[in-house]
Amino acid sequence: MSDVYTLGEPLGVVASGRVRHDSEARLDVGGAELTLAIALARLGHRVSYLGKVGADELGARIVTVLRGEGVDLSDLREDETAPTGLLLKESRVGQSPHVVHYRHRSAGSRLSPGNVPIDRIAASRLLHVTGVTPALGRDPRDAVESAVGAALTAGVPVSVSVDYRPELWPSLAEAEEVLGDLARRAALLFVRQDELDLVKPALTPDREVVVTRGEKGASVRSAGMRHDAASVSVPVVDPTGAHEAFVAGYLSAVLDGLTPQERLTRGTLLGAAAVTSASDWQGLPTRAELLNR
Repeated sequence: MSDVYTLGEPLGVVASGRVRHDSEARLDVGGAELTLAIALARLGHRVSYLGKVGADELGARIVTVLRGEGVDLSDLREDETAPTGLLLKESRVGQSPHVVHYRHRSAGSRLSPGNVPIDRIAASRLLHVTGVTPALGRDPRDAVESAVGAALTAGVPVSVSVDYRPELWPSLAEAEEVLGDLARRAALLFVRQDELDLVKPALTPDREVVVTRGEKGASVRSAGMRHDAASVSVPVVDPTGAHEAFVAGYLSAVLDGLTPQERLTRGTLLGAAAVTSASDWQGLPTRAELLNR
């Protein structure tokens, strides 16, 4: 049985300065759900990951990384007819990195409802999904729907990170409809400050809503009470993976039975760890390192 089951598209990542000028780049792997899975596995939780990679070197690298981090890849599939998706991430002085997606017709975008293992999701403690996967097309969207339906039928709590990526959606109206419907079925909802209007109808008192505000910290409304946590001041190398790391820290604390305030604290610690590295996930702590902070 998994503590957390998640699904999404794992990606290769090429990181550099401005591509038109730089002659060197760094190769990594990434993806919102991949970062979350690794973060939770490093904290000792059992994590299962559903996704698709191509039969190529990037796909092999992703499998090597996830397996090496202790993530259960029983449901990861290799598609011999499509390439592994790719992100090009260009650093910008004083700004967030500029990210370009190369994932049209990628293996990960071919995730479908037929790939979703209903029984394994039903046997998990928690299902976590993001708003990234439904943006990749009809089949990935239906796969998320199938996974959420399986979890709700089995009484498994659903965690949703809105994670709105405008460059992946055909229109804002479609994103609002899909993400709003997904958010309304979440027991635990993670939303960035600038995403609140997207899912406003889902912000009801019966739902645990966690709002992240970057350098301004985070808050949660749980059981009718609001709790706040300040961000942790650290040298920022790359802020890209901070949100996913925060979510992983918060979910880890939920699984450990900690209080809402303690959940926020663990989330902010993982978010801070993520931004100190050029990689979304390589700077994340193990449980021993976390408890020694």
